[in-house]
Amino acid sequence: MPEDISIAAFRFIHTADIHLDSPLKSLALRNPDLAGLIGAATRAAFSAIVDLCIAEQVDALLIAGDLYDGDQTSMKTARFLADELGRLASAEIRTFIIRGNHDALSRVSKELVLPDLVKLFGGRPDHVLIDRAPGEKPVAIHGLSFANPAAPDSLLPKYRPAVPDAINIGMMHTSLGGAPGHDPYAPCSPSDLQATGYTYWALGHIHKRTVLSGPTTIVMPGMPQGRDINEDGPKSVTLVTIDDHGTVNLEERHTALAEFTRVTIDATGLTQWNQLAERISSALTSSRSGSAAAELVVRLGVSGETSLAWRMRRDADLLMAEAEQRAARIGSLWVEKLEIHAEPPHLAGKPANDPLHELTALIDTTILGSEAYGAALSGISDNLLSQLPPDLRNLFGTDEEQSLQSRMRLAREGAQDVLARLQSGHGSDTA
Repeated sequence: MPEDISIAAFRFIHTADIHLDSPLKSLALRNPDLAGLIGAATRAAFSAIVDLCIAEQVDALLIAGDLYDGDQTSMKTARFLADELGRLASAEIRTFIIRGNHDALSRVSKELVLPDLVKLFGGRPDHVLIDRAPGEKPVAIHGLSFANPAAPDSLLPKYRPAVPDAINIGMMHTSLGGAPGHDPYAPCSPSDLQATGYTYWALGHIHKRTVLSGPTTIVMPGMPQGRDINEDGPKSVTLVTIDDHGTVNLEERHTALAEFTRVTIDATGLTQWNQLAERISSALTSSRSGSAAAELVVRLGVSGETSLAWRMRRDADLLMAEAEQRAARIGSLWVEKLEIHAEPPHLAGKPANDPLHELTALIDTTILGSEAYGAALSGISDNLLSQLPPDLRNLFGTDEEQSLQSRMRLAREGAQDVLARLQSGHGSDTA
């Protein structure tokens, strides 16, 4: 603990969006071993949080919603959670939990018997007043759970006023003013939270860590464990220390068993397959050494202009196998997907009547942007989506604009595949 923090400080771990046992459909389809690792990672991260609480001898653990991931939660998950919270209770560490939008779907969360030192806030505003040693300010922890999965209106007006002459800590699951990839839930503004006079707001819902300073410290801790490439980067919880003067000290503590990251290889100018393999190996080694997580999961991309572009697309399975073998040799490293954005050398300098030059221009300027092509593409994708199960029907996006962008991206990639193969006929296959 820092020396300038008084002995009277109240210390706690703030976390949210754990999503215990979240299903991993896409990873399971591509790599069952990797899916097994990530499927267990949310539990490992939660156990690491409990270990951290005990090691730091904190006063409390605050979980600001989405402890579960929805209605699929099993009793095995519930027993795991009860055992972990029991470890905290045995160490005389309190736990405070609010339900988020995902928790509101969980039947188990409403039936689980919790240890005595665990407070699960209900659908009505409440606060717990913690009396401390003589001469130390009490701590008031305010909380309100989602009663239903949807919360289109602000919950802030329902919270109780700050308790006078106390350290007031609020817990809320909220999208604040909104964030990309997150639906609006219990929206409110930072200025609204500042106006409450609370010392600290422990938020949850947005999976990216955010700290807002001011008279009231507002923290969105992010999630302790990412579940896919869209939740990339280091994941953590926040260790909070508040002294009796209201001074707040924050420490970010990493908790993820596995970290997701994107690695892009620039293949510009490469002409030999072994050159590409060595460049992949070098980039993977660098990424592994730059991550403190026990396991690193990489989405590998290859870009740039290279005469190998057509072969990469044709032999993508072989290139993926090469990358996986090199990752295994490095250790604690996984390649979850390979994305090829490389292109054959541009046709600059070729005569305008060159057939491939003309075809490239025709595809770019006429075909891909035509109304007829767009309608045909839409028909194909709609037919595909209609045959998929409901939980996969957002494959191309959640709205019309996202769907259009996804379809066009796939169309352009397909065109590049065709042009790359045709380009190989214009020159030598250099391997």
